[in-house]
Amino acid sequence: MDVALLLSKISVISGVVPLLAAAYNYKGLDRLMKTLSLFLLISSLFDFGQWLAFAFKPYTGHPLNTNPLLHVYVTISIIFFGIIYYNLFRNSILKITTLILAASTMSIVLYYARHPFDYPSVSNTASSLLLIVLSLIYFYQLLNPQTFIHIEKQGLFWFNSGVLFYSAVNIFLFMLFSKIPDKDKADYYVIFSITNIITNLIYSVALLCKPQKKA
Repeated sequence: MDVALLLSKISVISGVVPLLAAAYNYKGLDRLMKTLSLFLLISSLFDFGQWLAFAFKPYTGHPLNTNPLLHVYVTISIIFFGIIYYNLFRNSILKITTLILAASTMSIVLYYARHPFDYPSVSNTASSLLLIVLSLIYFYQLLNPQTFIHIEKQGLFWFNSGVLFYSAVNIFLFMLFSKIPDKDKADYYVIFSITNIITNLIYSVALLCKPQKKA
């Protein structure tokens, strides 16, 4: 079996892992982690939909165009992560900053959604940049706590790590994907598949963490 195809299948299947973690530890999840679980459920459905579209290739001669779904997915992700980070930040200035950045990114996404059948390269890049900025700001907040905490035992630490890892690795792929020749895209998509698998594992760790008492 082709390596790219195999990793693509594993990537889709890996989306189930954090959902199982969320189901196992559901009573131990706070409101924000439950919000994350809902987003991951939606994300796994989108991944499965794209996989199904590709599975039709042997019958149609080419995979179905799922770019309209990608435009919708980017829009949904900005809404979910905007809500999560808005509630994570303690500082009112950072909350307002989150709203401004999310609204600005959303305006870019909606502008490029005028062409739903084109790959949302700019939209994905803008979304990744937004998440990189928000995750770095939240890391700063985590590393400057008002009381001592074991951040490595905090589910939100692992969640934020997953967001930063996924966005930082994929941003250049998103930026250049529409310029890559079609015959070479499968090779580059391997990067996304591996990143998605690792990110889902990181999210699983986040969802399995128990609430920690502050010292």
